[in-house]
Amino acid sequence: MKDVVMRRLRCAVYTRKSTEEGLDMAFNSLDAQREACQAFIASQKPEGWIPVRDDYDDGGFSGGNLDRPALKRLMADIEDGLVDVVVVYKIDRLSRSLMDFSKLVDVFDKHGVTFVSVTQSFNTTTSMGRLTLNILLSFAQFEREVIGERVRDKVAASRKKGMWMGGLVPFGYRVENRKLRVREDEAEIVRTIFARFLKLGSATLLAKELGEQNLCTRSGKPIDKGYIYKLLGNRTYLGLAVHKGTAYPGEHEAIISHELWDKVHAIMEESPRSRACKTRAQTPALLKGLLFAPNGVAMTPTHTRRRGKLYRYYVTMSVLKLGPETCPIRRISAAEIERVVIDQLRGILRSPEIIARTAAAARQQDPSVTDDEVRLALQQFESAWDQLFPAEQARIVQLLVERVDLSTEGARIRIRSEGLQTLAAELPTTSKHRQAA
Repeated sequence: MKDVVMRRLRCAVYTRKSTEEGLDMAFNSLDAQREACQAFIASQKPEGWIPVRDDYDDGGFSGGNLDRPALKRLMADIEDGLVDVVVVYKIDRLSRSLMDFSKLVDVFDKHGVTFVSVTQSFNTTTSMGRLTLNILLSFAQFEREVIGERVRDKVAASRKKGMWMGGLVPFGYRVENRKLRVREDEAEIVRTIFARFLKLGSATLLAKELGEQNLCTRSGKPIDKGYIYKLLGNRTYLGLAVHKGTAYPGEHEAIISHELWDKVHAIMEESPRSRACKTRAQTPALLKGLLFAPNGVAMTPTHTRRRGKLYRYYVTMSVLKLGPETCPIRRISAAEIERVVIDQLRGILRSPEIIARTAAAARQQDPSVTDDEVRLALQQFESAWDQLFPAEQARIVQLLVERVDLSTEGARIRIRSEGLQTLAAELPTTSKHRQAA
Protein backbone atom coordinates (compact mmCIF):
# COMPACT_ATOMS: atom_id res chain seq x y z
CA MET A 1 0.00 0.00 0.00
CA LYS A 2 1.42 3.38 -1.03
CA ASP A 3 2.06 6.16 1.56
CA VAL A 4 -0.08 9.28 1.15
CA VAL A 5 2.07 12.36 0.52
CA MET A 6 0.76 15.22 2.68
CA ARG A 7 0.77 18.69 1.09
CA ARG A 8 2.58 21.30 3.11
CA LEU A 9 0.64 24.54 3.62
CA ARG A 10 2.77 27.64 4.06
CA CYS A 11 1.13 29.87 6.68
CA ALA A 12 1.72 33.63 6.92
CA VAL A 13 0.84 35.41 10.16
CA TYR A 14 -0.48 38.96 9.78
CA THR A 15 -0.74 41.29 12.81
CA ARG A 16 -1.93 44.89 13.11
CA LYS A 17 -2.38 47.61 15.75
CA SER A 18 -4.12 50.92 15.04
CA THR A 19 -1.89 53.11 17.23
CA GLU A 20 1.81 53.21 18.04
CA GLU A 21 1.13 53.36 21.78
CA GLY A 22 2.93 50.55 23.61
CA LEU A 23 4.85 49.27 20.56
CA ASP A 24 8.16 50.10 22.26
CA MET A 25 7.40 47.61 25.06
CA ALA A 26 9.29 44.30 25.27
CA PHE A 27 6.03 42.37 24.68
CA ASN A 28 3.32 44.33 22.90
CA SER A 29 0.01 43.66 21.18
CA LEU A 30 1.66 42.56 17.92
CA ASP A 31 3.74 39.99 19.82
CA ALA A 32 0.62 38.66 21.57
CA GLN A 33 -1.24 38.28 18.26
CA ARG A 34 1.73 36.58 16.58
CA GLU A 35 2.21 34.17 19.49
CA ALA A 36 -1.45 33.10 19.41
CA CYS A 37 -1.33 32.60 15.62
CA GLN A 38 1.91 30.59 15.77
CA ALA A 39 0.41 28.37 18.49
CA PHE A 40 -2.60 27.72 16.24
CA ILE A 41 -0.32 26.86 13.31
CA ALA A 42 1.64 24.47 15.54
CA SER A 43 -1.61 22.72 16.51
CA GLN A 44 -2.30 22.12 12.81
CA LYS A 45 1.13 20.64 12.10
CA PRO A 46 -0.34 17.13 11.54
CA GLU A 47 -2.35 18.71 8.70
CA GLY A 48 0.86 19.92 7.07
CA TRP A 49 0.77 23.55 8.28
CA ILE A 50 4.17 25.24 8.54
CA PRO A 51 4.94 28.92 9.26
CA VAL A 52 6.76 31.07 6.71
CA ARG A 53 9.89 32.86 7.85
CA ASP A 54 8.68 36.42 7.20
CA ASP A 55 6.64 38.40 9.72
CA TYR A 56 3.92 40.75 8.46
CA ASP A 57 3.44 43.35 11.21
CA ASP A 58 1.68 46.70 10.75
CA GLY A 59 2.10 48.75 13.92
CA GLY A 60 0.36 52.12 14.00
CA PHE A 61 -1.85 51.60 10.90
CA SER A 62 -5.64 51.89 10.68
CA GLY A 63 -7.77 49.02 9.45
CA GLY A 64 -9.98 51.45 7.52
CA ASN A 65 -7.85 51.21 4.36
CA LEU A 66 -5.36 48.93 2.62
CA ASP A 67 -2.46 51.39 2.55
CA ARG A 68 -0.24 49.38 4.90
CA PRO A 69 3.35 48.31 4.12
CA ALA A 70 3.23 44.84 5.66
CA LEU A 71 -0.16 44.09 4.06
CA LYS A 72 1.15 45.17 0.65
CA ARG A 73 4.16 42.88 1.12
CA LEU A 74 1.84 40.00 2.10
CA MET A 75 -0.36 40.49 -0.97
CA ALA A 76 2.74 40.58 -3.20
CA ASP A 77 3.93 37.27 -1.73
CA ILE A 78 0.47 35.76 -2.27
CA GLU A 79 0.53 36.78 -5.93
CA ASP A 80 4.01 35.23 -6.22
CA GLY A 81 2.63 31.91 -4.90
CA LEU A 82 4.64 31.97 -1.64
CA VAL A 83 1.67 31.73 0.80
CA ASP A 84 -1.09 29.15 1.12
CA VAL A 85 -2.82 30.24 4.37
CA VAL A 86 -3.23 33.69 5.95
CA VAL A 87 -3.60 33.47 9.73
CA VAL A 88 -4.83 36.41 11.86
CA TYR A 89 -5.90 36.77 15.47
CA LYS A 90 -9.24 38.37 14.52
CA ILE A 91 -10.67 39.29 11.13
CA ASP A 92 -10.69 43.01 11.99
CA ARG A 93 -6.86 42.83 12.19
CA LEU A 94 -6.87 42.27 8.41
CA SER A 95 -9.51 44.92 7.63
CA ARG A 96 -12.34 46.89 9.20
CA SER A 97 -13.90 47.79 5.87
CA LEU A 98 -16.41 45.43 4.27
CA MET A 99 -15.52 46.62 0.76
CA ASP A 100 -11.76 46.33 1.34
CA PHE A 101 -12.13 42.84 2.82
CA SER A 102 -14.14 41.78 -0.21
CA LYS A 103 -11.21 42.80 -2.42
CA LEU A 104 -8.80 40.81 -0.27
CA VAL A 105 -11.00 37.69 -0.37
CA ASP A 106 -11.17 37.92 -4.16
CA VAL A 107 -7.35 37.90 -4.30
CA PHE A 108 -7.24 34.98 -1.84
CA ASP A 109 -9.72 32.95 -3.96
CA LYS A 110 -7.86 33.75 -7.16
CA HIS A 111 -4.61 32.30 -5.81
CA GLY A 112 -6.15 29.47 -3.78
CA VAL A 113 -5.25 31.00 -0.42
CA THR A 114 -7.23 30.12 2.73
CA PHE A 115 -8.06 32.74 5.36
CA VAL A 116 -8.14 31.72 9.04
CA SER A 117 -9.09 33.67 12.17
CA VAL A 118 -7.73 32.11 15.36
CA THR A 119 -10.50 33.38 17.66
CA GLN A 120 -13.40 33.12 15.18
CA SER A 121 -14.16 29.74 13.63
CA PHE A 122 -15.90 29.71 10.23
CA ASN A 123 -15.40 28.22 6.79
CA THR A 124 -15.40 30.64 3.86
CA THR A 125 -15.96 27.86 1.34
CA THR A 126 -19.67 27.61 2.31
CA SER A 127 -22.46 30.14 1.90
CA MET A 128 -23.13 30.14 5.65
CA GLY A 129 -19.44 30.78 6.34
CA ARG A 130 -19.41 33.74 3.95
CA LEU A 131 -22.59 35.11 5.58
CA THR A 132 -20.94 34.82 9.00
CA LEU A 133 -17.85 36.56 7.69
CA ASN A 134 -19.89 39.44 6.23
CA ILE A 135 -21.80 39.86 9.50
CA LEU A 136 -18.56 39.99 11.49
CA LEU A 137 -17.06 42.48 9.05
CA SER A 138 -20.16 44.66 9.21
CA PHE A 139 -19.84 44.85 12.97
CA ALA A 140 -16.10 45.59 12.64
CA GLN A 141 -16.80 48.46 10.23
CA PHE A 142 -19.58 49.74 12.50
CA GLU A 143 -17.20 49.66 15.47
CA ARG A 144 -14.54 51.62 13.52
CA GLU A 145 -17.06 54.30 12.52
CA VAL A 146 -18.36 54.60 16.11
CA ILE A 147 -14.81 55.00 17.41
CA GLY A 148 -14.18 57.70 14.79
CA GLU A 149 -17.32 59.58 15.85
CA ARG A 150 -16.28 59.39 19.51
CA VAL A 151 -12.83 60.78 18.70
CA ARG A 152 -14.30 63.64 16.63
CA ASP A 153 -16.78 64.47 19.39
CA LYS A 154 -13.98 64.44 21.97
CA VAL A 155 -11.83 66.75 19.87
CA ALA A 156 -14.73 69.15 19.30
CA ALA A 157 -15.60 69.24 23.02
CA SER A 158 -11.97 69.79 23.98
CA ARG A 159 -11.56 72.62 21.46
CA LYS A 160 -14.67 74.32 22.85
CA LYS A 161 -12.89 74.35 26.22
CA GLY A 162 -9.87 75.96 24.55
CA MET A 163 -7.64 72.89 24.90
CA TRP A 164 -4.77 72.10 22.54
CA MET A 165 -5.49 68.80 20.76
CA GLY A 166 -2.24 68.26 18.91
CA GLY A 167 -1.21 68.82 15.32
CA LEU A 168 1.29 71.27 13.85
CA VAL A 169 2.50 73.65 16.58
CA PRO A 170 2.03 77.28 15.40
CA PHE A 171 5.16 79.38 14.93
CA GLY A 172 5.63 81.37 18.15
CA TYR A 173 4.52 78.56 20.48
CA ARG A 174 5.89 75.35 21.97
CA VAL A 175 4.09 72.42 23.63
CA GLU A 176 4.58 71.75 27.32
CA ASN A 177 2.42 69.25 29.22
CA ARG A 178 0.02 69.14 26.25
CA LYS A 179 -0.50 72.90 26.41
CA LEU A 180 0.70 75.71 24.16
CA ARG A 181 3.31 77.99 25.73
CA VAL A 182 4.70 81.18 24.18
CA ARG A 183 8.18 80.81 22.71
CA GLU A 184 9.53 84.33 23.07
CA ASP A 185 12.15 84.29 20.29
CA GLU A 186 9.58 83.21 17.70
CA ALA A 187 6.79 85.31 19.23
CA GLU A 188 8.90 88.43 18.72
CA ILE A 189 9.17 87.60 15.01
CA VAL A 190 5.39 87.15 14.85
CA ARG A 191 4.84 90.58 16.42
CA THR A 192 7.37 92.08 14.00
CA ILE A 193 5.56 90.59 11.00
CA PHE A 194 2.19 91.99 12.14
CA ALA A 195 3.64 95.43 12.93
CA ARG A 196 5.67 95.72 9.71
CA PHE A 197 2.74 94.56 7.54
CA LEU A 198 0.60 97.23 9.17
CA LYS A 199 3.20 99.83 8.16
CA LEU A 200 4.14 98.51 4.70
CA GLY A 201 0.77 97.13 3.59
CA SER A 202 2.55 94.65 1.31
CA ALA A 203 3.48 91.03 1.97
CA THR A 204 5.94 91.15 -0.94
CA LEU A 205 7.91 94.05 0.55
CA LEU A 206 7.69 92.47 4.00
CA ALA A 207 9.06 89.14 2.73
CA LYS A 208 11.97 91.00 1.12
CA GLU A 209 12.66 92.88 4.35
CA LEU A 210 12.57 89.69 6.45
CA GLY A 211 14.91 88.01 3.97
CA GLU A 212 17.44 90.82 4.32
CA GLN A 213 17.25 90.39 8.09
CA ASN A 214 17.85 86.61 7.67
CA LEU A 215 14.64 85.75 9.54
CA CYS A 216 13.48 82.21 8.77
CA THR A 217 10.74 79.73 9.62
CA ARG A 218 11.24 77.07 12.28
CA SER A 219 12.54 74.68 9.62
CA GLY A 220 15.11 77.22 8.43
CA LYS A 221 13.33 78.18 5.20
CA PRO A 222 13.00 81.86 4.16
CA ILE A 223 9.71 83.51 5.12
CA ASP A 224 7.87 84.03 1.82
CA LYS A 225 4.65 85.85 0.97
CA GLY A 226 2.48 82.73 1.33
CA TYR A 227 3.86 82.00 4.79
CA ILE A 228 3.20 85.62 5.84
CA TYR A 229 -0.46 85.48 4.76
CA LYS A 230 -0.91 82.14 6.54
CA LEU A 231 0.62 83.55 9.71
CA LEU A 232 -1.46 86.74 9.55
CA GLY A 233 -4.65 84.66 9.30
CA ASN A 234 -3.91 82.34 12.24
CA ARG A 235 -6.35 83.20 15.05
CA THR A 236 -4.29 81.15 17.50
CA TYR A 237 -2.18 84.31 17.99
CA LEU A 238 -5.28 85.99 19.50
CA GLY A 239 -5.42 83.33 22.20
CA LEU A 240 -8.26 81.48 20.46
CA ALA A 241 -8.81 77.78 19.79
CA VAL A 242 -10.38 77.25 16.36
CA HIS A 243 -12.36 74.16 15.36
CA LYS A 244 -14.02 73.89 11.94
CA GLY A 245 -14.09 77.65 11.50
CA THR A 246 -15.49 78.46 14.96
CA ALA A 247 -13.20 80.18 17.48
CA TYR A 248 -13.34 79.59 21.24
CA PRO A 249 -11.31 81.20 24.08
CA GLY A 250 -8.11 79.18 24.37
CA GLU A 251 -6.06 78.11 27.36
CA HIS A 252 -2.89 79.56 25.80
CA GLU A 253 -1.58 83.14 26.00
CA ALA A 254 -2.20 85.52 23.10
CA ILE A 255 0.75 86.97 21.16
CA ILE A 256 -1.14 89.63 19.18
CA SER A 257 -3.68 92.16 20.50
CA HIS A 258 -7.17 92.35 18.99
CA GLU A 259 -6.52 95.97 18.05
CA LEU A 260 -3.46 95.11 15.96
CA TRP A 261 -5.27 92.11 14.44
CA ASP A 262 -8.22 94.30 13.35
CA LYS A 263 -5.93 96.91 11.78
CA VAL A 264 -3.95 94.30 9.85
CA HIS A 265 -7.09 92.55 8.58
CA ALA A 266 -8.64 95.84 7.56
CA ILE A 267 -5.67 96.18 5.19
CA MET A 268 -5.96 92.56 4.05
CA GLU A 269 -9.62 93.02 3.15
CA GLU A 270 -8.51 95.40 0.42
CA SER A 271 -7.57 93.60 -2.80
CA PRO A 272 -3.86 92.79 -3.25
CA ARG A 273 -3.93 94.60 -6.62
CA SER A 274 -5.11 97.83 -4.98
CA ARG A 275 -2.53 97.54 -2.20
CA ALA A 276 0.21 96.89 -4.75
CA CYS A 277 -0.77 99.99 -6.70
CA LYS A 278 -0.67 102.05 -3.51
CA THR A 279 2.73 100.65 -2.62
CA ARG A 280 4.16 101.46 -6.05
CA ALA A 281 2.50 104.83 -6.53
CA GLN A 282 2.45 106.34 -3.03
CA THR A 283 5.37 104.96 -1.05
CA PRO A 284 8.18 106.36 -3.28
CA ALA A 285 6.87 109.97 -3.02
CA LEU A 286 9.63 111.12 -0.65
CA LEU A 287 8.77 114.82 -0.97
CA LYS A 288 5.00 114.61 -0.59
CA GLY A 289 3.85 117.77 1.22
CA LEU A 290 7.40 119.20 1.26
CA LEU A 291 7.96 120.40 -2.32
CA PHE A 292 6.86 123.90 -3.38
CA ALA A 293 6.97 125.51 -6.83
CA PRO A 294 8.55 128.96 -7.56
CA ASN A 295 5.15 130.65 -7.11
CA GLY A 296 4.91 129.20 -3.56
CA VAL A 297 2.21 126.65 -4.40
CA ALA A 298 2.64 123.05 -3.25
CA MET A 299 3.51 120.35 -5.77
CA THR A 300 1.68 117.04 -5.59
CA PRO A 301 2.97 113.58 -6.62
CA THR A 302 1.38 111.87 -9.60
CA HIS A 303 2.26 109.06 -11.98
CA THR A 304 1.47 107.64 -15.39
CA ARG A 305 2.14 104.42 -17.26
CA ARG A 306 3.55 104.00 -20.71
CA ARG A 307 4.11 100.57 -22.25
CA GLY A 308 3.91 98.97 -18.81
CA LYS A 309 6.50 101.28 -17.20
CA LEU A 310 5.71 103.61 -14.29
CA TYR A 311 6.74 107.29 -14.58
CA ARG A 312 6.48 109.52 -11.50
CA TYR A 313 6.20 113.32 -11.39
CA TYR A 314 5.51 116.22 -9.06
CA VAL A 315 2.95 118.66 -10.54
CA THR A 316 2.21 122.20 -9.35
CA MET A 317 -1.31 122.40 -7.91
CA SER A 318 -2.02 125.78 -9.54
CA VAL A 319 -1.22 124.31 -12.94
CA LEU A 320 -3.77 121.57 -12.33
CA LYS A 321 -6.45 123.99 -11.16
CA LEU A 322 -5.80 127.26 -13.09
CA GLY A 323 -3.65 126.35 -16.07
CA PRO A 324 0.03 126.10 -17.11
CA GLU A 325 0.60 129.89 -17.23
CA THR A 326 0.39 130.15 -13.43
CA CYS A 327 3.89 128.74 -12.82
CA PRO A 328 7.16 128.59 -14.78
CA ILE A 329 7.65 124.94 -13.66
CA ARG A 330 4.63 122.85 -14.56
CA ARG A 331 5.99 119.50 -13.48
CA ILE A 332 9.28 117.84 -12.64
CA SER A 333 10.54 114.28 -12.69
CA ALA A 334 10.14 112.76 -9.22
CA ALA A 335 13.31 110.68 -9.52
CA GLU A 336 15.34 113.75 -10.55
CA ILE A 337 14.22 116.14 -7.78
CA GLU A 338 14.34 113.40 -5.12
CA ARG A 339 17.92 112.56 -6.09
CA VAL A 340 18.88 116.27 -5.84
CA VAL A 341 17.30 116.58 -2.39
CA ILE A 342 18.88 113.38 -1.09
CA ASP A 343 22.34 114.44 -2.34
CA GLN A 344 21.98 117.82 -0.65
CA LEU A 345 20.70 116.15 2.50
CA ARG A 346 23.76 113.91 2.59
CA GLY A 347 26.02 116.92 2.21
CA ILE A 348 24.23 118.73 5.03
CA LEU A 349 24.60 115.74 7.37
CA ARG A 350 28.36 115.78 6.72
CA SER A 351 28.73 119.48 7.59
CA PRO A 352 30.51 120.32 10.90
CA GLU A 353 27.63 122.54 12.03
CA ILE A 354 25.02 119.79 11.68
CA ILE A 355 27.35 117.24 13.32
CA ALA A 356 27.83 119.60 16.28
CA ARG A 357 24.07 120.28 16.58
CA THR A 358 23.25 116.57 16.34
CA ALA A 359 25.88 115.73 18.96
CA ALA A 360 24.44 118.35 21.29
CA ALA A 361 20.99 116.82 20.88
CA ALA A 362 22.38 113.30 21.42
CA ARG A 363 24.12 114.39 24.66
CA GLN A 364 20.69 115.18 26.08
CA GLN A 365 20.06 111.43 25.93
CA ASP A 366 23.60 110.36 26.92
CA PRO A 367 26.08 112.99 28.24
CA SER A 368 29.05 110.78 27.34
CA VAL A 369 28.44 111.00 23.56
CA THR A 370 31.28 112.68 21.63
CA ASP A 371 31.32 114.56 18.32
CA ASP A 372 33.45 111.81 16.76
CA GLU A 373 30.86 109.17 17.65
CA VAL A 374 28.10 111.25 16.09
CA ARG A 375 30.20 111.84 12.96
CA LEU A 376 30.81 108.09 12.64
CA ALA A 377 27.12 107.28 13.22
CA LEU A 378 26.05 109.79 10.57
CA GLN A 379 28.53 108.29 8.12
CA GLN A 380 27.13 104.81 8.78
CA PHE A 381 23.61 106.17 8.42
CA GLU A 382 24.51 107.79 5.09
CA SER A 383 26.14 104.62 3.69
CA ALA A 384 23.09 102.54 4.66
CA TRP A 385 20.62 104.88 2.95
CA ASP A 386 20.36 102.92 -0.32
CA GLN A 387 19.53 99.71 1.60
CA LEU A 388 16.51 101.30 3.30
CA PHE A 389 13.00 100.58 2.06
CA PRO A 390 11.17 103.45 0.32
CA ALA A 391 8.75 103.81 3.25
CA GLU A 392 11.65 104.20 5.70
CA GLN A 393 13.42 106.67 3.39
CA ALA A 394 10.23 108.74 3.18
CA ARG A 395 9.91 108.72 6.98
CA ILE A 396 13.47 110.02 7.44
CA VAL A 397 13.01 112.73 4.78
CA GLN A 398 9.78 113.85 6.45
CA LEU A 399 11.66 113.83 9.77
CA LEU A 400 14.60 115.98 8.62
CA VAL A 401 13.18 118.23 5.89
CA GLU A 402 10.76 121.03 6.68
CA ARG A 403 10.42 122.42 3.16
CA VAL A 404 11.97 122.23 -0.33
CA ASP A 405 11.60 125.39 -2.43
CA LEU A 406 12.05 124.81 -6.13
CA SER A 407 13.24 127.52 -8.53
CA THR A 408 14.43 127.69 -12.11
CA GLU A 409 18.03 127.78 -10.78
CA GLY A 410 17.79 124.87 -8.32
CA ALA A 411 16.32 123.82 -4.98
CA ARG A 412 16.69 125.13 -1.41
CA ILE A 413 16.21 122.79 1.56
CA ARG A 414 15.07 123.88 5.01
CA ILE A 415 16.03 121.43 7.81
CA ARG A 416 13.85 120.70 10.84
CA SER A 417 15.82 121.37 14.03
CA GLU A 418 13.50 119.11 16.05
CA GLY A 419 14.05 116.42 13.40
CA LEU A 420 17.77 116.47 14.18
CA GLN A 421 16.97 115.80 17.83
CA THR A 422 14.77 112.84 16.87
CA LEU A 423 17.46 111.54 14.53
CA ALA A 424 20.06 111.91 17.28
CA ALA A 425 17.91 109.76 19.57
CA GLU A 426 17.77 107.05 16.89
CA LEU A 427 21.52 107.01 16.15
CA PRO A 428 23.50 104.13 17.78
CA THR A 429 25.70 106.45 19.88
CA THR A 430 24.51 105.77 23.42
CA SER A 431 26.63 103.83 25.89
CA LYS A 432 24.20 100.93 25.70
CA HIS A 433 24.76 100.62 21.94
CA ARG A 434 28.53 101.03 22.35
CA GLN A 435 28.57 98.15 24.83
CA ALA A 436 26.50 96.04 22.40
CA ALA A 437 28.94 96.86 19.63
